[in-house]
This record gives sequence, C-alpha cells and structure tokens, in this order.
Amino acid sequence: MKRKLLLAVGIAAVLALVATSGAQAHKAKKLKYTDAFPLADCADLVNSTADGARNRYWPLEINRVWNLSNQECVDTGRCDELEEAQVSVLNETEMVDGVLTRVVEERETIDGALAEVSRNYFVECLGSEDVYYFGEDVVDGAGLPLPDAWRAGTSGALPGIIFPGGAFLLGARYFQELAPGVALDRAEHKEMGLQVIVPAGTFSDCVLVEDTNILEDPKGKHPDEKVYCPGIGIVRDEEMVLTSFIDP
Repeated sequence: MKRKLLLAVGIAAVLALVATSGAQAHKAKKLKYTDAFPLADCADLVNSTADGARNRYWPLEINRVWNLSNQECVDTGRCDELEEAQVSVLNETEMVDGVLTRVVEERETIDGALAEVSRNYFVECLGSEDVYYFGEDVVDGAGLPLPDAWRAGTSGALPGIIFPGGAFLLGARYFQELAPGVALDRAEHKEMGLQVIVPAGTFSDCVLVEDTNILEDPKGKHPDEKVYCPGIGIVRDEEMVLTSFIDP
C-alpha cells in the first residue's frame, strides 16, 4: 500500500525514534533491489493467522485495524490538510493469479472527505514468513477506478514482497510491487531497535523502512519513511502516525 497523499517529509514531534546502542554499527553492503522471489519454495501460502501466518511486522489477523492521522502535523502548521487512514484486515479473500489472498482495505480521507479506497491482496509464505503483495484495486472518493490498480498475473505484473519474514536485515532491498508502467515501489531496511512514541502508545524493537517509487523518483532521492513494530504493524507512514488500533 502506498501513501500517495502525503506531502510533508520529516519526523513529527509527536513521534520519537530512539535507536538502541549499536543499532547501526554494522550496516549491510548496498545491494540491488531483489525482484525474483522463491514463491515456488513455499511449503504453503497462507492468508491469515488462522491459517498459520506469523510475520511480526505485517500481521494478517482478521479484524485487525490501524488508524493513522497527521493531526499533529496540522496542529503545528507543517501540514495544510488533515489526512487520515483506516487500514483493516477484512474477513474476505480474493483469488489473484491462482492464489487465495487476504483482503486488506485502506480508506483515506482529506479533511474528513473520502479521497481513496484500496483493496490490497496479501499472502504469507509458510516457513519463511515472507508476506507477498499480489496487487490492489483502487477507487477515488466517488468510487471511480484509479490508474494505479494492478494485479499479479495481469499485464506482466508479478507478486512483490511487502515485508520479509525472519530476522530484520539492515540494508535489505526488494521490490514491493512489480507492475511495469503502473507500480514499481521498492523498500530498503534502514534502522532497527527503535523505540517509538505515538498517540497509540509506546513501542519497542521497531524498524525503519524507506520506500521509493521508481516511476516517480527513479533515483530514489525522495524516500518515504515507514516504521513498523513487532506484533503491531505500521506505526508511522511519513507524517501519518498510529492514533489507535484494534488487536483482535
């Protein structure tokens, strides 16, 4: 899922990121972005915790909900519009490219008006705990389709990885979306061992991931910063921070 509405860049005052001692002492060597994934090696593909999904940073628990807002950014005058997002793991599945995926819905509003709704399709590799991204259907606030929709198996699109499983490896780089001409988002692991303070609470052992869009920013000079915490999931997306969540 992408943040297409965010304009401000930087760390909100409401959010404190404190790296633990030595967290960045050994950075991994820069690698190319991985674009070939071992889907065929998965013992099984599961779409919820009920089926065995276990990724710590991207929990596919049915009825889990994240609420994010840039309210603090607005209050301090750094943002002109109030942007809010509700991300929900629905009790729905969708067959995409022959795989039964879990539907994660994201509803974005600007100043209270619905701006965009996306239905995103995820599945986890049993064993590696890699969470694969199989595409999204996107509409605007009026329900009209938007051009950044894509699905694996259509028009040359392939699954990407939204979040790898296992240990968080500094310097890891991979494609989250592999839809030529439509969506080519990439991710790089930048920091780990962070403590994060947001309106939803204080969380530890969090990680920082930088996303870049190769279509809009080919050289990756303007990355989006996202922070994830174990057992929680997303807690910051640029100026959007976690205000509340439902843990089913």
